[in-house]
Amino acid sequence: MKMQQQKGMSLVGFLVVLAMVVFVAYLGMRIMPIYLEFYSVKQAMNGIAEESGSANFSPFDIKTKMLNRLYVSYADGGVGVEDIKVVRNNGVWLQVQYERREPVLGNLDVIAAFDERVRLGN
Repeated sequence: MKMQQQKGMSLVGFLVVLAMVVFVAYLGMRIMPIYLEFYSVKQAMNGIAEESGSANFSPFDIKTKMLNRLYVSYADGGVGVEDIKVVRNNGVWLQVQYERREPVLGNLDVIAAFDERVRLGN
């Protein structure tokens, strides 16, 4: 009768794989909210762009509408008034440009920079 070799992972190998999976899950939990917030910002921008006559609104009104939409969707933490710009160049554009910094581990941070533009409708 032949002896069969054992197959599978050792306990140390399992712990190493488990540690890597936990670390990747932790990174995902820290980074995912940043992108979910950006998705809410894009939705708010598209909502303002789809409003009829939005190109005729004053910059103050556009910024107020944008901040109100972000407040309602709980995404007002990373975007401020200074990050919202109304650009008049070949039409009227709403631009939101901001940076999010999220601490990950110790003195390591994840920095995400976002710059999105939509054309406002008439």
